[in-house]
Amino acid sequence: MEIINSSLHIRFHHLDSMKKGTSGSKSFCGDGSTLFPMQILVVLAHPDDTSFNHAIAKIVCETLDANKHQVKFIDLYKEGFDPLLPASEFSKDAILDRTIEQHCLILSEADGIVIVHPNWWGMPPAILTGWIDRVFRPGRAYRFVEGDSGEGAPEGLLKAGAAVVLNTSNTKEAREGEVFGDPLERIWKDCVFGLCGVHRVYRKMFRVIVTSTCEQRVAWLEETRGIIHEYFPAG
Repeated sequence: MEIINSSLHIRFHHLDSMKKGTSGSKSFCGDGSTLFPMQILVVLAHPDDTSFNHAIAKIVCETLDANKHQVKFIDLYKEGFDPLLPASEFSKDAILDRTIEQHCLILSEADGIVIVHPNWWGMPPAILTGWIDRVFRPGRAYRFVEGDSGEGAPEGLLKAGAAVVLNTSNTKEAREGEVFGDPLERIWKDCVFGLCGVHRVYRKMFRVIVTSTCEQRVAWLEETRGIIHEYFPAG
């Protein structure tokens, strides 16, 4: 696993003894063909390294490693990523700083993407929103067809065949849907990945974190392992 501009020092209890699962399912490129091994980008956005989000990311990376995929791991908070998009980066031909250029390249080359973050105000954390602003760039993640000045529907450029988004929340599912309309579903499936050409998107919300038991969390981590096996299995 390659850790981008960061170090994965995570402290979790009761995880090291958990058994790794197996899967015989296939993973696919955007054109439907089988691809192995894959380069998978894993992005984590949570400031507390003892959080359940970090535990999820740890299981994701362990499972991808066990399946012999090439993992690119970015912990945005640990890296100290600057989420502020400067005016100088507006142009698709802008000269980017080294970190943004590196992240853009990793995103463009990814065969699969995993995003891990909490549900804050029905949105991703600001640091992750800023990462999207700066890294999902025109000419890299999407482009407008000739003659379109930016008012039309863009063409997605990302090569990733699948994306998995893993969220945590303290809002019950019924209230989330009835009162708020599950905004994260629309953000990730339609506003981000769908627009950029990634149409096989799976999102899972683990809830309610604040009242969950140790047994529930262990079960959720096993579920996480199963999701990663399904979407990015061993060859």
